[in-house]
Amino acid sequence: MNERRGTPWHLWVVGIVSLLWHAGGANDYIQTQLANADYLAAAAEMTGVSTQTMIAYFESRPLWFEFAWAIGIWGAVLGSILLLLRSGFAYYVFILSFLGTVASFSMQFSDPMPGTSMAGLQLVMTVAIFAIEIFLILYSRAMARRGVLR
Repeated sequence: MNERRGTPWHLWVVGIVSLLWHAGGANDYIQTQLANADYLAAAAEMTGVSTQTMIAYFESRPLWFEFAWAIGIWGAVLGSILLLLRSGFAYYVFILSFLGTVASFSMQFSDPMPGTSMAGLQLVMTVAIFAIEIFLILYSRAMARRGVLR
């Protein structure tokens, strides 16, 4: 087992930025699950669909999609917290989060919301989300191997 080391400055930066980024995703999840009309209206306007279309789309999603989305977002929030707490479990939780994200995005790509396409900003955001998740997996693994995470 690696000897415990001091916390490098970049762990705080990565952990805090990760937590803030995923807090935005958690807010999206909560607002969508609560069917917050104002929030969904703003999101619908950004995607160019009606609020009713957006609500109907999310209400029609199967339970496995909801489960995968929850695992993806809440796993990422938990992984960020574990990273800040210097827990080696962060690595495994980020992997689980990534798997949830892959599953939920697979449905969004195979069955997109009517009137939208997974192009433009949506595609850019999808790529950014996957890139961030992969970075966090690799980063937490590196920190664990260096003995920073216990």
